[in-house]
Amino acid sequence: MRALNAAAHECRGCDLYKTATQVVFGAGPRAARVMFVGEQPGDQEDRQGEPFVGPAGAMLDKALADAGIPRDQVYVTNAVKHFKWEPRGKRRIHKKPRASEIKACRPWLEAELRAVNPAIVVCLGATAAQSVFGSQFKLMQQRGQVLPSTLAPRVVATIHPSAVLRAPDSEGRQEAFKMLIADLKVVAKALRR
Repeated sequence: MRALNAAAHECRGCDLYKTATQVVFGAGPRAARVMFVGEQPGDQEDRQGEPFVGPAGAMLDKALADAGIPRDQVYVTNAVKHFKWEPRGKRRIHKKPRASEIKACRPWLEAELRAVNPAIVVCLGATAAQSVFGSQFKLMQQRGQVLPSTLAPRVVATIHPSAVLRAPDSEGRQEAFKMLIADLKVVAKALRR
């Protein structure tokens, strides 16, 4: 895995490396039974060089605990390995990656999947799900189901933890969090089989 990580740091497959601080490669046990795939690193991940260490990572940790999935037994990564952002005042705001940027990173995701060989893959958010299933995948219609893909035999898609954080009010955040936990419980059940 170290060789893959080192090689990814030299990647120039798209222009995102020009404005990102660094590559944010996946992290977790090489023998993890479950791999979580997000969209791309966020601001904190870009600064620290580790996936899911910002607010969305804290939300994922809480959801995993509530669903009964030990966080130290999962591998976390992103479909895109560099942070794509736009300036807004002094802040760097997430900007959705283009299809070409997702495609440029696809070999890294495939290599991680081969190296870890998880029993189940969980796509966090529409971008991650579409990177695994194709652009026709409809997250809100197909979330929470164990489905096959060309990348892995068992994949579950759910909302991204940041969707919980972005909900407009407390009630919306509670509903989104319940949805996330329900989907993660499907993953936990599939892992027990």
